[in-house]
Order: sequence, then C-alpha cells, then structure tokens
Amino acid sequence: MPRKMPADLYPTEESPGLRVRGGTRYSSSQGDYVCGGCGAEDHANGDANVTRRVEDYTNNHGPAHRGGRR
Repeated sequence: MPRKMPADLYPTEESPGLRVRGGTRYSSSQGDYVCGGCGAEDHANGDANVTRRVEDYTNNHGPAHRGGRR
C-alpha cells in the first residue's frame, strides 16, 4: 500500500473525514473536516477551536451520519 503524503491527508469530498495536527513551539494546532454525510466542512486554528471542531464533527457529522454515537 502506498504511503500517503501530508497533502493527501486533508479531508476532501472524495475522501471525507477529520484531520487534526497538534501544535508545536512554532505553530498552533489545526483541524479540518469534511462530512461525507452532508458535505459540511470546517477548519480551526488553536487548541480550543480545534477541540470544538472535533466535538462538532463527532457529535453532528461523520460518526453521527454513520449511525454512531450522537
């Protein structure tokens, strides 16, 4: 299986999902999602905003559309 390059890890309409990158000393954390169920997408910078985006995706999008936890 070919290894995915970082640019391939961003969610897209063709490959929806959630991507979170932790912050470093030189950059803040980042999060992106594209929902495969309804097409919603969002981006966040900073720990608090990324945490809210992950909660939103988990509770209202990806897993929720697949019959998972709500």
